[in-house]
Order: sequence, then C-alpha cells, then structure tokens
Amino acid sequence: MSNEQLSTEQKALAVNLDPRRYGSFAEIGAGQEVVRWFFRVGGAAGTIAKSMSAYDMAVSDAIYGQCDRYVCRQRLEDMLNHEHELNLERLRESRGDTTAFFTFADTVSARNFHGTNDCHGWMGVRFQAHPRDQVSQIIIHVRMLDNENAAQQEAIGIVGVNLLYGAFFLNHEPDKLIESLLDHLSTRRIEIDMIEFSGIAFRHVDNRVMSLRLVQLGLSGAAMFSATGEVLQPSEVLYKKPILVERGSFRPLTHVNVDMLRAAQEKFQSEPDVDADQVVTLAEITMRNLQANGDIDLRDFLARVDVLAACGKTVLISDYFEYYRLAAYLSRHTKKRIGITMGAGSLYELFDEKYYTKLDGGILESFGRLFKNDLKLYIYPLLNRETGELTTVENIEIPTSIRKLYEYLVEKNCIEQLDNHNPQCLSTFSREVLKMIQAGDMRWTDHVPEQVAELIQRRGYFGFRRPKVVRQTPPVSMPIGPSFSTDDLFVATSF
Repeated sequence: MSNEQLSTEQKALAVNLDPRRYGSFAEIGAGQEVVRWFFRVGGAAGTIAKSMSAYDMAVSDAIYGQCDRYVCRQRLEDMLNHEHELNLERLRESRGDTTAFFTFADTVSARNFHGTNDCHGWMGVRFQAHPRDQVSQIIIHVRMLDNENAAQQEAIGIVGVNLLYGAFFLNHEPDKLIESLLDHLSTRRIEIDMIEFSGIAFRHVDNRVMSLRLVQLGLSGAAMFSATGEVLQPSEVLYKKPILVERGSFRPLTHVNVDMLRAAQEKFQSEPDVDADQVVTLAEITMRNLQANGDIDLRDFLARVDVLAACGKTVLISDYFEYYRLAAYLSRHTKKRIGITMGAGSLYELFDEKYYTKLDGGILESFGRLFKNDLKLYIYPLLNRETGELTTVENIEIPTSIRKLYEYLVEKNCIEQLDNHNPQCLSTFSREVLKMIQAGDMRWTDHVPEQVAELIQRRGYFGFRRPKVVRQTPPVSMPIGPSFSTDDLFVATSF
C-alpha cells in the first residue's frame, strides 16, 4: 500500500510485523504516547525490547546525566545515545546478524494544568537501516497547537508513529518522509520547525533543502540554519535575544547587503536596552521570493544560501511575506528588541495599502501588529543615479492619505535613517549585478565581497560561465627560443 493509504494503526502494525526491527522507547514528559500505539495494535513483543519514562528530574539525571533543561535537544541526544548503546551491548551478540536495532526517544512539555507553559518537544529515532549497519538518525522539534492536554498527547503519539514508520520504510525518499510526518494531523495541531537527518542512510541528504521543505509544505512557517549548514531550532537560537533581520533576495549577496546590515547593527547595538554581545543577526529569504519564477529552483536556493554562508550569515527561510507576520513570529521567541533593516524602496512598498486589504483594520491593523513590541525599522538610502539624489526617511514620498501615520512613526523613532552607510556601495543594484554575471561582464566582481565572487566563479552560480580559453597559433615568422613559451599566447575570451 502507498503511504497515503495507511492509518496510524496500520503504520504501527507494519513496524511490529517487520521481523528486522527491534528496539527501545524512552519518553519523558507527555507520557508514553508513541509506544502506546505499538502496544495497542498487537505484535509488540517482536518489536519492543524496552519501554520507559523517567519523569522525575533526579531519576532522569541519574540515567542520562545532568542537563540544564529537560525539554531540549541535548537531553534528547543523551537519551538516544544511552538507550541505543544499551541495545547493542545487551543484544548485538545474540541477534545482531538478523536484527536492525533502533531507539526512539522524545522529551515533551505538553499543556500544564494552568496553561502557562510553552507546549513543545524534541523527538528522534536512531536506527540501523539493515542488520549490522552503521546508525542513522532523524531529529525533529515539534510545537503542539491544540488547547487541551489530551489532544496534544494524541498528536504527539501520531507524529511519533509517523516518524518511526518513515525512518524504516521511507528513509530512501526523505521528501516523502517529511510529507508523511503530519499524516492524519494538520498544521492547526502540530508545527515541525526543525528536522535533521544524519548517518549512513542519509549521507546524500542536504539538511538545508530539508528545512526548506518544511516551510514549503506548510509544516512550519520558518526554518533556520547556520553558516556551516547546521540546522538550527529557532526558539533555541532566538530565546531572550535581541534580533536584527535583513530581508533580501541575496541573488547574489552584494556590498549593499553587507553594508546595510553593518550600518543597522551599529545603530541597533547602540540602543540603550540592547546588549551588543547578545544580538542575533539574520539574513531572511521569503518563500514568495524563492517562488517568484514559479517552482523553487533548488540550485538557485543553495547558491543564495552558500553565498550567505561564505560571509558567515545565519539564514532564516520564512513564509511570512508580510512584515507584521514576521514580527509576530520573532516576538514569539523573545521579548527583547527586534530590528528590521530595509532599503528606502522597500519602505515605500511597506506603506502601500494594497498589501493590507485582507485585514479588517487595513494598514492600521498591520502597523499596530508590526510596531507593538518596540520593533524598529532601519532604512538604507536609495540612490537616483540620474540626479545623484538620495531617497531617505526625510524625503520619501508617502501617499497623502497615510502621511500623518508615517510622520507619527518617524516621530516615535520607530523608523530611523541609516546615516552611517558607505556611499561607495550605493551604486550597486543586485539585479544589475545578476545580469552582469549572466552576460559574462566581469565587472560584477567589483560589487560583491571577495569570498562571494570566488564562490560564484568556482561553482558556476547564478548563470556564471568561465571565460573560454582559446589557443592562438603564433605566426610562422615569430621566433621561439628558450625564453619564450607558447603558453604565453593563451588569451581569455567570453562566451
């Protein structure tokens, strides 16, 4: 049967009836919701070596070691390490030739009695795809959105079954595995904002692409990864931190992008309530931007991510095209100050009322949501190359109907001009740089950081093609002696 035809019960039974699968379940927090499915459907004796929960913190520490928090990635990995090593130690010699061992673990904080906690959890499976195989692993972070504890526990159980079934039967198709995680659930009940594949079964998987899939499929509104390609869990990175975001296409990353973030960071860190050492800076790419030409081009996506990584940027992929939705997402993770930097052209679009027709309160409702948590916009000037004039916060042309609103926000210091920009960067426009790259005009290298230029040329990103080298035959009359080589006659020409 195809995956779409399988109920949660059928998935659990399929695992139980697979004679190769044998392992342990360790669940902390919301109860043994996942293993319960496998006991319920029958045949569990052939699958479950052990099931346990260590609810007491002292007991948990005694088994897995001390940890600052009990619902965190580190605790999950400690659980997976400990339980999987026990399986191998106790069972490998007696049945290792015919058994692919696994360990499933989760640590979850479901809704408490008072309804005051953050309802989320970490879940993972470490497994052998085949007997005696090297281990592979999948880790996910989930947020439970149901209002009742019982409903959250039910959802956790279903996600766990989906994850375990996917690891065993869909590990060769990670796209389908991700899509199956919410089988028999919906994004109104569960959000999965982080997934990481590792190990021999996933040696060809790029976790950045998998993070993109989460957002593309609607399993999460955003995904994040570091400059090294490491998948990050947003709430752990952003928790109680001041955040500065630059939105862009980064196609490619130019001197303007770098200077805009630098200038905004200088202003942002000088705010009286901002600890400069705690600031998290993000380069954000929206799904709308990635899908501007239709379907997402994965090579184009990875090119953008790689050039950002070359400059050490942490990347946020989001489905929050409207800035007020981005602000709400960031505010969910921190109460510290949030800053967004943009060009004067983007500021003009921000005040275009056509973007807010779906809100009952229109642009007023949008800006109420955007600025309610002391969010601040830092505006980079726009150069008019014909006149040499700069468009800034002071002279931007805002429609008369909302001019008073704009002036109020400027007066309240919600919108600030970046007067510390580098004037030499103003003549760079990313669309023109992209055209130069595709046309073979090497002047584009003057408009991007050196490491970005090197990466684009080495990997052929954004349509770049290496200049064609043509050998020219020297004239017959030209003397060729010991001090002259025909290698000196190579010249470069463009396609």
